[in-house]
Amino acid sequence: MTDTTASPLPVWRQRRTWLLLGVAIALGLGWWLLRRGPLLSVHAVQQRDFVQTVVASGHVEAPHRVDIGAQVTGTVVAVPVAEGATVKAGEVLVRLDDTEARASLRQADAAVAQAEQQLRQLGEVQLPVADQSLRQAQVTRDNARAQWQRQQDLFNQGFIGQAALDDARKALDLAESQWRAAQAQAAAVATGGSNRAGTEQALVQARAAAAATRARLGYTTLVAPEAGVLIDRSVEVGSVVQAGKTLLTLSPAGPTQLVLSVDEKNLRLLALGQTALASADAYARQRFPARVAYINPGVNAATGAVDVKLDVPEPPAYLRQDMTVSVDIEVARRPRAVLVPTESVQDLDSAQPWVWRVQGGVVTRQPVHLGLRSPSWTEVRDGLKPGDQVAAAGTVLQEGQRVRPVALAASAP
Repeated sequence: MTDTTASPLPVWRQRRTWLLLGVAIALGLGWWLLRRGPLLSVHAVQQRDFVQTVVASGHVEAPHRVDIGAQVTGTVVAVPVAEGATVKAGEVLVRLDDTEARASLRQADAAVAQAEQQLRQLGEVQLPVADQSLRQAQVTRDNARAQWQRQQDLFNQGFIGQAALDDARKALDLAESQWRAAQAQAAAVATGGSNRAGTEQALVQARAAAAATRARLGYTTLVAPEAGVLIDRSVEVGSVVQAGKTLLTLSPAGPTQLVLSVDEKNLRLLALGQTALASADAYARQRFPARVAYINPGVNAATGAVDVKLDVPEPPAYLRQDMTVSVDIEVARRPRAVLVPTESVQDLDSAQPWVWRVQGGVVTRQPVHLGLRSPSWTEVRDGLKPGDQVAAAGTVLQEGQRVRPVALAASAP
């Protein structure tokens, strides 16, 4: 009887068989993966409301600053305020030694009192005396004229000689001369007269000199011209300050502004009244509203930037002068816009932008017509629809290449 049971294969043959089978499977899997292409990160085209913003950085600034300095040279005797203090309008900031100025003022006030006394004396004494003298001279003139007339009649009748008539004429001429002098004296001390005008002018000059001296005395006390915050102080007690030197800088209370430098390529997007959201770098998570209030008509030739100022209607309490801020200015808004990540758009600033579109595992070059844009997202007006897949940035691709798309998590525009 013959034994038909197959003898087992040797161990080395079994191993070779399994090895060949593994190689075949690996080759098949590699060929299959090769036909499917490499993994490729893709973004899904989104549709949602989109706000285009211009992002810029700048600093906090009051509408203006006031440099406060001395108008006279002097020694500082008091500085009752500290840097960073909030002051009221008229509050004393610096006092200078005013000893000399007060002495000069007393001297000027004495000169005014003397001029006023002279004017009173002119009206109370000299004017009445001049009027009395004028009346007496007039009486004397009238008597001399009557006497001369009588002597003239007597001379015509032959009762007196020529000598007596000549004496009467001389007395009349003298009386008339004295009357004219008294009349001139009365006119000089009367209102509008030369003596009064000179005395009044002396009083005006004395008062002007006193006012100037009083002003110089006022210059020894520096006060806040308006309410605000002292952001700089460079003076101490005992310092000798010169006229015109800035001692303190005041940031007046009032509307707070943000001053930005915006790239000139965004100038066409900006307009007065546009709203914005800002945040101080020190409080990055706390945002506050602002509004475009000023756009400089000129461009800085060195930096290619435009100065833009925004009003902050309700500045947060933590906001400080010269703080660094980041601002997003809303320049346009589009409801239900078709959006792709800006980084996925090729030749973004050219006349013919395009994206790598992935459909059915195949990459194709897709021209697009763009609309609104932000640093992260760009609106596609034509060329894509919601749900389409576009390749993420950073991958070298070829037209018609097969890929295995891996969707990235969507983020909000």
